Amino acid sequence: MANVLRNSAKFGFSGVLSQLSIHSRHGRECVSPCFSLQQRNNSTSPKIKVDLDNSTGVAVLRMQSPPVNSLSLDFLTEFCINLEKLEMDKSCRGLIITSTLSKVFSAGLDIMEMYGKSPERCGEFWKAVQEMWLKLYGSNMATIAAINGSSPAGGCLMSIGCDYRIMADNPRYSIGLNETQLGIVAPFWFKDTLVNTVGNRAAELSLELGLLYSAPDALKIGLVDQLVPEDQVLSTAQDTMSKWLAVPDHARQITKSMMRKQTIDKLLSNREADITNFVSFITKDSIQRSLRMYLEMLKSRKA
Repeated sequence: MANVLRNSAKFGFSGVLSQLSIHSRHGRECVSPCFSLQQRNNSTSPKIKVDLDNSTGVAVLRMQSPPVNSLSLDFLTEFCINLEKLEMDKSCRGLIITSTLSKVFSAGLDIMEMYGKSPERCGEFWKAVQEMWLKLYGSNMATIAAINGSSPAGGCLMSIGCDYRIMADNPRYSIGLNETQLGIVAPFWFKDTLVNTVGNRAAELSLELGLLYSAPDALKIGLVDQLVPEDQVLSTAQDTMSKWLAVPDHARQITKSMMRKQTIDKLLSNREADITNFVSFITKDSIQRSLRMYLEMLKSRKA
């Protein structure tokens, strides 16, 4: 049994069976679930845009990496650098994360970061995924996800790493950790974050069935906290942030740490093993062959 569990944990890092789109058991369509393919270009345009209002102490971080805000190494690095700058800026007390792209918040991890890459590069990528979560989940800032589109897998992880989630009231948009529908297992720290958000039973059902929830269903289970019309997502987040910032920072920060420290410490104490498991699995010849087949399927569909 121990061997089975170890193998399952390693298998959880593969996005081999991803499809261009997949319908959840709730019948919702999601853009590029679990792992996404970022169009490669030579653009040096920033993938992240940050606007800090010094009068309110609130920053808006806009993800702007078309077509679907894939979480590539470059994207994650830029995201973490901006988050760290804001964390160090004492005038910044609150952070709102949203997307400039139509119909998508973030479609998850970039498959090209896992295909044909050296073990060292794969390890660097997975460490960046960990770092994104650690910085966001443990941030001293009040954080709100203004979810203005679909947010599967890695996009969902980013959303539930925030303190509060406001989603566009559009039944075509979906959110969730849908890894098992693709025959894979979410890493333990994905699981722990979801349990902390929706409770053990709802998380168990969600993870075992690989559910993607429509916006209304996500609200019902507590995966998001509020639904508003699509054109009011950001303004509602800004209004809501004022309520969070009305609480004394030290009290809110200490309480947040008390609630999240155990989950964060669990990854910190197992971080290298988590990276090793990911690298050893994703670099297997069989997995690389499957990734190549997936990429070829994408090319044939475009043709």
